[in-house]
Formats: sequence, C-alpha cells, structure tokens
Amino acid sequence: MADHIFYTASDAEIKAGKTTDIYFRRTKEILEERNVDTEVVAEVSCGGLPRNWQWGVLCGVGEAAKLFEGYGVDVDAMPEGSIFKPRDKNGVRVPVMNIKGIYREFCELETPLLGLICQASGVSTSSARIRKILGGKQILSFGIRRMHPSISPVLDRAAYIGGFDSVSGVLSAERIGIKPAGTMPHALIITLGDQVKAWKTFDDVLPEEIPRIALCDTYFDEKTESIMAAESMKNLEGVRLDTPGSRKGNFKEIIQEVRWELDIRGHRDVKIFVSGGLNEDSARELKDCADGFGVGTYVSNAPTIDFAMNIVEIDKKPVAKRGVFGGEKQIYRCPECFEDACALVDDTVLECDGCGEEMTPLLKPLIRNGKIVSDLPDAKEIRNKVLKELEKVEVI
Repeated sequence: MADHIFYTASDAEIKAGKTTDIYFRRTKEILEERNVDTEVVAEVSCGGLPRNWQWGVLCGVGEAAKLFEGYGVDVDAMPEGSIFKPRDKNGVRVPVMNIKGIYREFCELETPLLGLICQASGVSTSSARIRKILGGKQILSFGIRRMHPSISPVLDRAAYIGGFDSVSGVLSAERIGIKPAGTMPHALIITLGDQVKAWKTFDDVLPEEIPRIALCDTYFDEKTESIMAAESMKNLEGVRLDTPGSRKGNFKEIIQEVRWELDIRGHRDVKIFVSGGLNEDSARELKDCADGFGVGTYVSNAPTIDFAMNIVEIDKKPVAKRGVFGGEKQIYRCPECFEDACALVDDTVLECDGCGEEMTPLLKPLIRNGKIVSDLPDAKEIRNKVLKELEKVEVI
C-alpha cells in the first residue's frame, strides 16, 4: 500500500490481471507449465436478471475494450447501451460478448472483466427502468455518497447512460462532459442560521445559470417552508422536498398540499422536486404530482447483473459445462418486434418468426488481435441509444 492512500487498484494493476481471483492465476501457471496453447471462445452471458427484470442495459463495454487492448485476442460485443434479454425466444442464453484467443493469455482478465460490466450494467438498468416509469420528468443521480468515492464516476456515468438527465458528482459530470446538477444541503441552511437567509445568500452568491431551487423541509412543515421560499425569492424556480422517512407520512399528499398552496398564491410556475429514498414504487406513485426527481441509493446500490464467462468452444469444437449452450454464437434481433434469436456463427437467422422482418446481428467486432477496431462512443451517444431502445420495451 506504499503507493496508495485508498484501498483501490490502479489502472496498471487491473490491466496486468492483479485483481483476478487466485484460481485463475493458478490456472495460468498450470497451462504455462504444461505449454497448453488451446484456443478457446469464451462467452459472456447471464441466465437471468435480478428483481424480476425482463431486460437489462449493457454498460462497461468501453472499459472492457481498454482491458483487453494489447492482449492477443479477438472480441465481439454488443455495443454499449444495448438493451439485452438474458435468453432468446427459445430459452438459449444470450451472449453479450465473445472472447477468442489462447486461454492462458487472458484467463486472468475474467474477474476484472465481469467487475467492469456486472455492476455498471446493474446501475444502468435500474436507471433505465426509472426513466421508463417517469417518462419525460427530470431525473438526477444523487447516489454517490453511499458508495466508495473511487467509483463515483463509474456509477454516475452508468446512471446517465441509463437515461438520467444529470448527476450531482463534480468529477462524474466532468468526465461525462455535462454540468453537475443539484440544489443545496440542509447543512447550508443550518450553518447560515435560518431558511430565508440561506435561500437569499444562495441567490446572491451563485451565478445566474444555476437554478434557484430552495430546499424546504429543514425546520418547519414542507408547506410552510415552500410558501416562505416562494414569497421571499423573486426568481425561485422550484422547491425540493427531501423529507426523511421518519417524517414522510403520505409523501404524495404532502406534495399535493404544497402544490395547492403554491398555486392559490400565484406561484404556479414554481416546480416541485423530490428526493430521499425514492425507488420504482415511489416513482410510479409520485410521477403525476412532482416535476423532478433526485434518485440516489436505489440506483447506485442497484443489484449487479450476474454475467459469467464460460468457454463454449475449444479449437473450433463446441464444448460447455452443464447449464451452458456450447458453440460460438451470434445473437440476432428483429428491429420491429424486438425478438431475439441465437444461432451458431456459421448459421444465419434471416427473418423474424413473429413478423417476418429481417433480423440483424447484435455482436459487433470490438477487438482484433489486441487492437480496438470499433469506435467507442461517448456517454451522451450511448444514452441516446438507450432512450431509443427503451421505446421498444416495458417495465413490468
């Protein structure tokens, strides 16, 4: 730990396979000792999804490309931001990535590869589901305070890719190329002594382009503080209610009451933003009465997607452990009805059984002989892909 002050791995340590599980290191030692240079195809797939999700959003492909860059492998993958299903229409596990090469040369990368895509895909999927539920409402990522700071840009990026409008993390926003978003903490109000003084100081000090949104639940009732904010600030854009669970009661009724009291006083333009313990259920309940949502732990602590990497071919012959379908496969999708079908790479699926439309292959070349051969789009482009594909799926 001489070179580290936090318990995190460096880029070089990850690239060198030092974050692997020990059994992969021992496997490599055995294969090198016996000079086993078997070429394999390793398939990355999952048999199911957490929380009864019907689909997932693949995230982390760009980092996976950087992981394998310089290793003598070929990699095909679904583009980052692709919506995938764990199994095709026939129950075959859907590959999101295929790695081909001498196994001993890349076996130590299995652990970091799965770490790069499992967690990020869970966050992006959870975010996409919230986006689908809330439609066009503004959604901000507020969850990094619950996670290790070294991965805060990863989590915020995944939330943004999943469809959130912005993130609260300063470094995260810088990496994505957007402006960070947020209002004010209770600490500001407490430090300055009272709500009105804090709201007005916020207004006086900060640049005009920062939205004037007052936090309205520090000392008094939400309705009382919201009225105080609207009557004390001429350019108030909104109020934020971050009512703690111990005081929340019926949160929807609180929001409706605040909306009523603001409206009858002529403050119909003042929006209501909510945060604090929000999840899919509360998003459904509050979507019609709140204008914006700050979603935190439910997304940043989303369950990981249990991708696994399994050898499905050795020296061009199909193999597989129990529960896995052997042979290198391609996944085809109907762009019209979003139906998926797996086939061996030597086969071709031309038409969708459901609607007769031509199906297109989803696995695209990512790496050839250790060189990245695909463009790695930025987060904004990936997010647009997710939003477009979300039109084809539902949240159950």
